Amino acid sequence: MITEYDFNDFENPYSQFKTKELGERLSRAQRLIGNLDIPVLIIIDGWESSGKGYVIKDLVKELNPKHFKVSVFETPTEEERTRPFLCRFWNKTPRYGDIAIYDRSFYFKLFNDLSIEQEELEQNIEDISSIEKQLLDDNAIIIKFFLHQKEDTLQKRIDELKGDEYRSFMISERDEDQYDHYHDYLEHFDKILEKSDFTFSKWHVVSSEDKKEASDKVLGMSIDLIHEGIDRIMGMKNGGLRRQMRDYEPMEKPLNKLNLNLKLDDDEYDELKDELQMEAQELAFELYTKGIPTILVFEGVDAAGKGGAIERLTREMDPRGYEVVTTSAPSQLEREHHYLWRFYKDFPKEGDMKIFDRSWYGRVMVERVEGLADMEEWNRAYKEINQMEKHLYNAGTLILKFFIYIDKNEQLDRFKDRETEPDKVYKLTDEDWRNREKWNEHIEAMNEMLVRTDTDHAPWVIVEGQQKKYARIKVLKTFIEQAKRKIEQWDA
Repeated sequence: MITEYDFNDFENPYSQFKTKELGERLSRAQRLIGNLDIPVLIIIDGWESSGKGYVIKDLVKELNPKHFKVSVFETPTEEERTRPFLCRFWNKTPRYGDIAIYDRSFYFKLFNDLSIEQEELEQNIEDISSIEKQLLDDNAIIIKFFLHQKEDTLQKRIDELKGDEYRSFMISERDEDQYDHYHDYLEHFDKILEKSDFTFSKWHVVSSEDKKEASDKVLGMSIDLIHEGIDRIMGMKNGGLRRQMRDYEPMEKPLNKLNLNLKLDDDEYDELKDELQMEAQELAFELYTKGIPTILVFEGVDAAGKGGAIERLTREMDPRGYEVVTTSAPSQLEREHHYLWRFYKDFPKEGDMKIFDRSWYGRVMVERVEGLADMEEWNRAYKEINQMEKHLYNAGTLILKFFIYIDKNEQLDRFKDRETEPDKVYKLTDEDWRNREKWNEHIEAMNEMLVRTDTDHAPWVIVEGQQKKYARIKVLKTFIEQAKRKIEQWDA
């Protein structure tokens, strides 16, 4: 892609326009995407000292500053290193109607690691492809530029910066290393660019031998690519490409096969509970000391006992080592982003445990049933969720997903109990009753969700919840079993 790049064949179809004129045209495109609520992500990557800052300055000069944000991604901080690779990038993705500009991007680590193992490279490329595809499917426009320059140009710019007392601090070891090993980096960049030149988000290589020419070309191409993206998205919204199709045929229904008569007597429960809680506490501490991040997801029908199961699981654990994240309806800010955006900020650092009382699975359950997501949106969400969980797994995370189930009669009994008990009446809401009216639709969505998101890296554990004591012990035993297995794998 760049190994054979011909610098002598540099054409700039936008040279007829002045930079300010191009900037004003981009500003008009910005207003258009704002009116249409279309997010735009522009990535400016390339060689060190290739003019990324120069290009970005021209790119934003005429834009409304309230509706764009430039994020600089270089070496991750200590805090960022303790989280999954993509977290810091998801947090900076654009709101609907805004432009996000990445100075370097999720490709930065790959570009600057000549010794990266092939397996890790492939894994990171797969993770990056998933975030780009998910944003694209959510009607985002993604534009990727790579600024390319000759070896002697890189050296000239390094020397110029070294000779400038006010800008010499901008030279880093990366600049020097890229010059010292120019041809190694050239082949390395080429390999990564080819692997990540996805059909849905192509790379655009721009010569930065002349920064002004490069700046105008990036401006002009951004305008054209934004308009192309708008045409694509509006065509989909008008039914040209966006079809309400399913890629799933109903098969097994795991909830229909459960034995809800499973029980423990009081003595057996009391005997098991204390011992298991102490063992869970010890394992939680071991996960912490080994730096293993842990995610526990609790889903289920209303009044199934998620809160009680979480309380018994964490009873003896150090509260500084875990956090319960309660997922409710998204805020206005959260609705202005991809639906997975709001969850990335709560994913655990190394050694931390995050417990989600409801989660991202709302997309394929309540949002599906209530019509808050259309068929195309919730149907593709299964794959998006699986990809996200695989990324977390790749980062070393222990992922445990519990689905607690009770039948319709038991739910009604628990609703009635909540109505009469002062300490529990707050748990019963109008939404609970509305959900109950659509019991069959919810169960259908839950069955499909359990089948389509049950993966080797993040399997579902279906918990028979008709008797709360049985359910709580099963959750404790499963956590202990899976935590031990993860620790053994970690130590191997």
